[in-house]
Amino acid sequence: MAGSANSHTDTPDKNAVKTYLLDLQDRICAALEAEDGRGRFHEDNWERAEGGGGRSRVLSDGGVIEKGGVNFSHVYGGELPASATEHRPELAGRSFEAMGVSLVIHPHNPYLPTSHANVRFFIAEKPGAEPVWWFGGGYDLTPYYGNEEDCQHWHSTAKDACSPFGENIYPFFKKWCDDYFYIKHRGEHRGVGGLFFDDFNELGFERSFALMRAVGDSYVPAYLPIMARRKDTPFGERERNFQLYRRGRYVEFNLVYDRGTLFGLQTGGRTESILMSLPPLVRWDYDWHPEPGSPEAALTENYLQPRAWI
Repeated sequence: MAGSANSHTDTPDKNAVKTYLLDLQDRICAALEAEDGRGRFHEDNWERAEGGGGRSRVLSDGGVIEKGGVNFSHVYGGELPASATEHRPELAGRSFEAMGVSLVIHPHNPYLPTSHANVRFFIAEKPGAEPVWWFGGGYDLTPYYGNEEDCQHWHSTAKDACSPFGENIYPFFKKWCDDYFYIKHRGEHRGVGGLFFDDFNELGFERSFALMRAVGDSYVPAYLPIMARRKDTPFGERERNFQLYRRGRYVEFNLVYDRGTLFGLQTGGRTESILMSLPPLVRWDYDWHPEPGSPEAALTENYLQPRAWI
């Protein structure tokens, strides 16, 4: 199902995508602030010298969220970075625009999973040629203490978002997510997955855009019920230390493998916004292993394995 661009006649509407993304950022921030109860997102507008800019919003030390960022960016330029043309040589020599909303929420409570989501649109153009465009995005959940109910709710919401677009969409995007969020040097998955897609255009612009909106709009109903259920769970130093240790895996993936991080850094994006996905506190313990049979061991044994959650 990988993208074979430009086999469709409907013309991409960049302004409609941008309008949607700015509104999505507003709605997600409002919902997260309401559930957090104390924290507020602080907005930071920035410009990119080569073209474009963004609207970064970060919430720090809230009632539930230790650090969260919900960023909008819209960057453009006359030439693509190596990360984009390496696998798509037909893009060489084209101008480009990339826009999206990306978010990461790191809660205080180790029983409340970290969540990540993004939706994005890319278009590359040159005179006399059809534009090359696609959508990408998805969301994934990274628990520290696994919970079947949370995983089932997360995946059920994801499946419901995809189902109007074909029965094959959810299983395809779920497998893509499981494969993508894999930390090769650790031999383990980052979390319990969700949805991931990239280079997607095969439904034509209008339907592909509708699918991207369905994914973006379903993040809040996927995450907030989990947030409400877990945010007040009692925990101690043991759980907190394990959370900080597992956050190290999150950092390793984002700095070594994440396409968005690499694309942002290679295109001269704003470093503070790109790296807002990193947690405020983290620890690496040399050659540490959880006790057999412990709740900490259950995470990797029972949850960080691709599973049919629903």
